[in-house]
Amino acid sequence: QLAMDFPSEDIFLITASPVIKAVTNFKQVSKTLEEFDVEEQPSSLLEKRYPNIKVIQSGVKHLKSAEHKVLTEDGKEYIYDKLCLCAGAKPKLILEGNPYVLGIRDTDSAEAFQKNLAQAERIVVVGNGGIALELVYEIQGCEVIWAIKDKAIGNTFFDAGAAEFLIPKLTAENQETPIECKRTKYTMEGSDEKERPIAASDKPGSALGPDWHEGLALKGTKEFSHKVHIEILCEVKKIHLQQEFLLLQQTSLAFPKEGQKAEPDEVLWPVYVELTNGNIYGCNFIVSATGVVPNVKPFLDGNDFDVGEDGGLKVDKHMHTSVPDTYAAGDICTASWEPSPVWHQMRLWTQARQMGWYAAKCMAADTLGESIDMDFCFELFAHVTKFFNYKVVVLGKYNAQGLGLDHELMLRCTKGQEYVKVVMQNGRMMGAVLIGETDLEETFENLILNQMDLSAYGEDLLNPDIDIEDYFD
Repeated sequence: QLAMDFPSEDIFLITASPVIKAVTNFKQVSKTLEEFDVEEQPSSLLEKRYPNIKVIQSGVKHLKSAEHKVLTEDGKEYIYDKLCLCAGAKPKLILEGNPYVLGIRDTDSAEAFQKNLAQAERIVVVGNGGIALELVYEIQGCEVIWAIKDKAIGNTFFDAGAAEFLIPKLTAENQETPIECKRTKYTMEGSDEKERPIAASDKPGSALGPDWHEGLALKGTKEFSHKVHIEILCEVKKIHLQQEFLLLQQTSLAFPKEGQKAEPDEVLWPVYVELTNGNIYGCNFIVSATGVVPNVKPFLDGNDFDVGEDGGLKVDKHMHTSVPDTYAAGDICTASWEPSPVWHQMRLWTQARQMGWYAAKCMAADTLGESIDMDFCFELFAHVTKFFNYKVVVLGKYNAQGLGLDHELMLRCTKGQEYVKVVMQNGRMMGAVLIGETDLEETFENLILNQMDLSAYGEDLLNPDIDIEDYFD
């Protein structure tokens, strides 16, 4: 965007990664909903397309904002007029530096994971967001103990009702074969890493796109497809290596059989997970899919950044940080303007793309001394993704975020086909979750945006015999 706004200025993209993530197959589904793929491309493609962009492959060592200077790991200095920090976030590992704990956040860690899974008979997955959800669904031939801190699966995106709707898919024996993966991976010539250390998840990688598991053969050693046991309302209390566990003289549990209490385990495992509910399970390794923390470390030292409660760099409604001429966008930033009542920040690809584009517009407006209005994409939270092969659309305050007790829910569910939930407050629609091919996203988007009073319709709003789309067209 900057290259288009300033065709004669030099634009440097400093990145620790040999590839760049490009948005391809972009489709504007409705006013605020967008679908796109994320693809890794060699940086030379970007430089070819925009001759004024130069990609510098190096990590950032230090930012001297007072001098408008960036120092890179390879010992060089770059002077800037305006700077935008888009360094994303890194996985929040349950335990740092343990070779049996893998963090998954990017394509590199997904590959390390796949190598380990090929020899695995049982793994423990910790976390309850999008990545944990997809992972558990895709893994075959390996026992999965899934530890979640909530009552229901997928809590970041759904409520318990949606989780119940999806659970039968977890135990279904066979799945549709995954479609060919559109992602290709580029590495630098000669830098083909031989044996990768197991947990290289602290190295900066680029975040996974929404279809990251496609084309990865996620299969363990056993000959069955799905075996998932969910441990709810618990977290990891301690992780014991085999030697430590033997000294404890505690009992670990075998994989629980349907409807029976778990028996003691006869097998010796390389690592053991003790959960806060008292259960101990042995496994080959642990996947930590417990979210991300903004990657601010290289920039804080000696600079006066306001940092949000979630650890991100605070930005105002023009994506400006508290440091002059410095902007931030994507996972690294914390939106600190007064948001629209139906928008909230969530560290997702959709928002990263929107914020990046809008930050470039703001940098241009500031440089030219023009004023700029907040972009329309920040009017309504809208995200479309796929879970368990269902299309999933979430709109507005879809989990009644911040609405307190003052709201009501309306539901419509056809087992194995669709799940529709709307969040209502004072007769107005505030949010919605749509799973399956419901074709309601555009109608609901409009109803949330224009805040029309719907109390007259009552329960009929979700009546399948009433064609609501035509009604509000």
